[in-house]
Amino acid sequence: MKEAEWYVDWFNSSYYHLLYNHRDDEEANYFINLLCESLKLKKGAKIWDLACGKGRHAIALNKKGYVVTGTDLAANSIREASAYASETLEFLVHDMREPFRLDYFDAVFNLFTSIGYFPNISDNYPVFKDVATSLKTGGYFVVDFFNAYKVVANMNPEYTEQRGDITFHIRKRVEGKFIFKHIEFRAGGRHYEFEESVSLLTQADFEDFAKGTGLTPVKTYGNYHLEAFDEKTSDRLVLVFKK
Repeated sequence: MKEAEWYVDWFNSSYYHLLYNHRDDEEANYFINLLCESLKLKKGAKIWDLACGKGRHAIALNKKGYVVTGTDLAANSIREASAYASETLEFLVHDMREPFRLDYFDAVFNLFTSIGYFPNISDNYPVFKDVATSLKTGGYFVVDFFNAYKVVANMNPEYTEQRGDITFHIRKRVEGKFIFKHIEFRAGGRHYEFEESVSLLTQADFEDFAKGTGLTPVKTYGNYHLEAFDEKTSDRLVLVFKK
């Protein structure tokens, strides 16, 4: 990898996981169950959880009887996730822009807005290319992203989040094709500042990334109930591609 991008330090930080500790595991499991039923994935299928974090989705998939590989750039997250490793569940540090296992997986899942953090939007093209080469013919690639249209329309420019005795002061702004989130807080007598930046990617962008890779868009959903996508009202943009 080139020089360390901002997300290497932030995603490795314990404060990142503290700020986002409100994520709903029950909702995640419900979503995964619906996805697997929709894709008709058989027990024993090989699934790649791409950008797996601490492995909550990978662990849930493995409990359903799938052989799962979780990868992430954050070494600390992989270290924690590896406590759950088994013969059918593994976790590895990996940059999604690099090739990974040829013609191996039945499905690749990239869930909960785990793409789009690159400073150059063009960096998303090799991700799709590498996913395509890792999939078996007939395999699926699922991308779960926020609905950029609704996020911008309903953006709260400044607010706080309380986690225990830590107050996170958050400011958001849109610049061009990116949304920036500046995060400031004090902990352990020290002052911290981080800034996230995420591309405001749309369905057209993702379909453009897939062009020429052998991945074809087959379904689009707007939430974790797999209901139809509407750019004005949907919370999520869930895209399914097939090789």
